[in-house]
Amino acid sequence: MERPVLLVTGTSSGIGLATAVAAAQAGFQTVATMRDLGRAAALQRTADSAGVELDVRRLDVIDPASIRLCVDDVLADFGRLDAVVNNAGAGHVGTIEQETLEDVRAVMEVNFFGVVDVTKAVLPALRDAGGRLVTVTSVGGAVGQPFNEAYCAAKFAVEGFMESLAPVAGTVGVRVSIVEPGAVSSEFIRNIGADPDAIMAGAGPYEPAMRGYLAVVTASFGDAQSARGAAETIVRLLTDPVPPFRIQTSETAREFVGTKLRDLDGSTVTTMTGGWVG
Repeated sequence: MERPVLLVTGTSSGIGLATAVAAAQAGFQTVATMRDLGRAAALQRTADSAGVELDVRRLDVIDPASIRLCVDDVLADFGRLDAVVNNAGAGHVGTIEQETLEDVRAVMEVNFFGVVDVTKAVLPALRDAGGRLVTVTSVGGAVGQPFNEAYCAAKFAVEGFMESLAPVAGTVGVRVSIVEPGAVSSEFIRNIGADPDAIMAGAGPYEPAMRGYLAVVTASFGDAQSARGAAETIVRLLTDPVPPFRIQTSETAREFVGTKLRDLDGSTVTTMTGGWVG
């Protein structure tokens, strides 16, 4: 049988890298994309160690021309596209009083509008194939967290977008799912590009709250799930005959998201997260 063709965004590190390799091991013809092909070395080393071949291409989720060029080339080369994993994203730490609107818009561009643009570009091919669309959000797409206003806003937006799209896409044979990782041991935190000392120095009146928040984050990433573990959940979604719409990648993530879904008036969540900065 012809191998199903899968496109994954953001594969230079972390969950995207692990997903591209795990999916290839599971039998997918995997097109692994990233913004900067100069960062493909780690992906290639991992693929070589796993004994799989990947088709590595450039795709920048905030560059509409690169999205369309990549999708068009994949369809020209393989004649089909059976599944897409929206994984590319970027973390961000800050609070609105100390940020510009341009800062917030930049977070929304990569984490929300990039997902929207890729989704729009691939839906015709997925409709033709009766395919799958899987989007990596975050527990931060369900639970708002201190100093993550812009990031959580973007992830909340992605979840609302996909939850609304899912039944519509289902009428034309496309299954839509979202994946909510918690803390994952990867390069994601380093990719934020923030120096903790610089964050503290610039926190001003929010310095005590920021100190508490960073302590909580440091502790959570000390016991983080592996990127491979999160990737295995994504591959299960890609192969499950009847995939769920929403899934978490660990028991810790399930418990965390469950707190929000049971919290009708919001008091449990705000008390919990208030304790991180109180």
